Amino acid sequence: QGKILEKTGLCSQITFGRYVRQGRKLGVDPKLFIQDLQFNKVPVRVYQPKAISDGRKRGIIFFHGGGWVFGSLDTYEKVCRYISRESESVVVSVQYRLAPEHKYPAAYEDCLNATIHFMKNIEHYGVDPANVIVCGDSAGGNLAAAVSQTLASRSDLPKLRAQILIYPGLQALDFNLPSYHQNRGVPLLFRERAAFFALQYLNGDALHMQEVLEGSHIPPDMRLKYRKWVSPDNIPEKFKVRGVKPLRPTDFIAEVYETVKRFCEPNLCPLLAEDAIVHQLPESFILTCEYDVLRDDGLLYKKRLEDNGVRVTWYHLEDGFHGIISLYDYCGFSFPAGKRGLDSVVNFLKSL
Repeated sequence: QGKILEKTGLCSQITFGRYVRQGRKLGVDPKLFIQDLQFNKVPVRVYQPKAISDGRKRGIIFFHGGGWVFGSLDTYEKVCRYISRESESVVVSVQYRLAPEHKYPAAYEDCLNATIHFMKNIEHYGVDPANVIVCGDSAGGNLAAAVSQTLASRSDLPKLRAQILIYPGLQALDFNLPSYHQNRGVPLLFRERAAFFALQYLNGDALHMQEVLEGSHIPPDMRLKYRKWVSPDNIPEKFKVRGVKPLRPTDFIAEVYETVKRFCEPNLCPLLAEDAIVHQLPESFILTCEYDVLRDDGLLYKKRLEDNGVRVTWYHLEDGFHGIISLYDYCGFSFPAGKRGLDSVVNFLKSL
């Protein structure tokens, strides 16, 4: 529908997408105190349980999904309320700037600045500084991973207790991993849309999308360098049984690489961070879905973390698809797998 409206000149497909995903403001929650604030000029919504607790609560910084292009505080209102209520945690939902109006690194910088502000003013929210977690889904999982990496070596701030990455997108080098082909036409995220969103975030446009999908945007020497981390060889065989034979990358095109070379920056593609950073990361929770083009990003990062001695809790939804968590109680219905996934996050939080 968005493409049709764009071709007729009525509105862009991104504008239409934002309209249908905008969510709505909910009424008062009897168990939560909710307020809209600004953390270092970044809009946030803070959810604080009203129940009195014996000690200080855990704090969760939440970054919403939506391909860096869609999503808002209202879109994830039900998810954040659920996490806050069920885990009895203070949740800070961050409204970072969206692409294509605000290109990389705007979203990353907003998430980082909001997190640092929260950690420096944590006493105002009754949160234990030793129990702060970053969390996000999809593009938000990408941002959570990037923020976690940046803070790993900061000695002036408390260490993060954990990171929660819900079907995160973590690399843009290879759109031909098994999950990208197995699930290329599965809603809510098609293979082409994954590249489209990454390019919108990087450059504010989707030029060279076909070349990026084909793999001609990365020099052979760089592809070889990162093969130790981004390769089907690192994905367990049981995830390849659906019989996909990934395409071989086409010939390298230098002009395309010049426009997308920042894809090799870990703040944009956290899977490419050096081991020296990865081994400093906090305990991690990774949720993946079988029917999701981003499944293999999560599996590859799980291996990287484990190889570097980081404790990982992995939850795989065999019947899940991309975006299923964001559909929790959506228009009055929920997918059972999405509820299980959300509860797995809550259970992990309670275990910390």
